[in-house]
Amino acid sequence: MQNIIFKIIKKFPPEISHNITLKLLQLNLKRKKFLDNPILYQHIFGYDFSNPLGMAAGFDKNAEVISPLLNLGFGFVEAGTVTPKPQYGNDKPRIFRLSEDSSIINHLGFNNKGAEYAEKKLKKLNLNSLSKGIVGINIGKNKNSLNYIDDYSYCLEKLGPHAHYVTINISSPNTPGLRDIQNRGQIEKLVEELKVKKNKLSTLENTPIFLKISPDLNEEQIRDIALMSLANNIDGLVLSNSTLDRPATLRSGFKNELGGLSGKPLFLKSTLILKKFYKLTNGQIPLIGVGGISNGLECYEKIKSGASLVQLYSAITYEGPSVIKKILSDLVNLLKTDGYNNIKEAIGKDV
Repeated sequence: MQNIIFKIIKKFPPEISHNITLKLLQLNLKRKKFLDNPILYQHIFGYDFSNPLGMAAGFDKNAEVISPLLNLGFGFVEAGTVTPKPQYGNDKPRIFRLSEDSSIINHLGFNNKGAEYAEKKLKKLNLNSLSKGIVGINIGKNKNSLNYIDDYSYCLEKLGPHAHYVTINISSPNTPGLRDIQNRGQIEKLVEELKVKKNKLSTLENTPIFLKISPDLNEEQIRDIALMSLANNIDGLVLSNSTLDRPATLRSGFKNELGGLSGKPLFLKSTLILKKFYKLTNGQIPLIGVGGISNGLECYEKIKSGASLVQLYSAITYEGPSVIKKILSDLVNLLKTDGYNNIKEAIGKDV
């Protein structure tokens, strides 16, 4: 039944399809409980992850369907991106399905209902009431903000106490100037200010802070961010966001649309940058691998390339929610076949 509904929803334009999916998830219909295999368990950042597969930011922008997503089988969900003030985002159409390439181009521009709305949703969720699952919140700056540090500080203070972790999104290609924050000087200043904010507030004392990084960095930028992350005790890195690159292999007529490309064509590029960061940080910083995961083998490759956790989004768009349990089941078999007793033993084995 679930797959039939999914096939019907897919017939609508991308953004309408997404909104229908959110409405259906809000019904939070009861599903058969999925018991994770103990081989997938990890204790990271002070939290228990029953499995390493998470929903990437961008799907649940306003923290409205976190529990239903966890009920689908995800080990964790990252809501957002949330900005201080509500904003419409870029003009429509702004999402394009590249079906021939199993990919998506989006030019959304942090469309969301703002930090106050997300705070209400997170408070209602109540982390202590969750039977399982970890909740992250992804934060960004408003498009017309005059001070990006103030934007991130505001969202960190307002939303951080109601999530298990906070991701600082400085890598979306759809907000002008956002990716410049990744440059030397700017990124250090932002991290220092956020650490000051965190140290001042007892409500953020145990809240890990991650940075979400672009896959389009050059070698110097990669090295700078890796060293800066080590020097500043960054809790984790999310690798990576969507790309502005357009591989020559793309076949869809939408391939030249404006925005960030995600899905299968991003897999290799995002996995290579994952390996580079794992090597440069000597495996000392937990990494979350994102980009192009659609099956258990690709999930396993991310882990062996240095990811402690992984996230997906585009695969849900093309294959529906059944892909979650399929990936986890295949991952368990792959780990057992290679003789591992726990997923932690496989992290970074290909680096």
